[in-house]
Amino acid sequence: MGFNQISLKGRALRLLSGREHSRAELQRKLIAHETEPGELTRALDELEAKGFINEQRVLESVVHQRSVKLGASRVRQELQAKGLNPEAVAQAVADLQGTEQARAHEVWRKKFGAPPRDAAEYGKQMRFLLTRGFSAEAVRRVVRGGSTPDDDES
Repeated sequence: MGFNQISLKGRALRLLSGREHSRAELQRKLIAHETEPGELTRALDELEAKGFINEQRVLESVVHQRSVKLGASRVRQELQAKGLNPEAVAQAVADLQGTEQARAHEVWRKKFGAPPRDAAEYGKQMRFLLTRGFSAEAVRRVVRGGSTPDDDES
């Protein structure tokens, strides 16, 4: 190893110091730096064994940070892109769907705060929330202004 060359484990730790990364993400980012076959796998195995790589922490971190602004379908996409366990992703998304309308209402309130005045504004508000990954049903309810998150009990 050259004097200025950082080890794969060092590179992985540097990435992990910024935010949680899944094993698949680290694999993608570091494969170009592997100098001998199996070197990256050994480094990641060691980091995983020591608890530096933890898929559950990655999942919880993404859900915590992104669910405030995004709907369940967009959060699912981000979790899948990180190469996380499909069953864990499905469970996290199912949990998010229970709060979908309340979260959509909060995003809508911060962005618009008032019901649409005409069809063009109605479309704009709908598109905004849909591109954030909220379900069509939750978006319709929020934009129509017929219910706030607390009215969902009916």
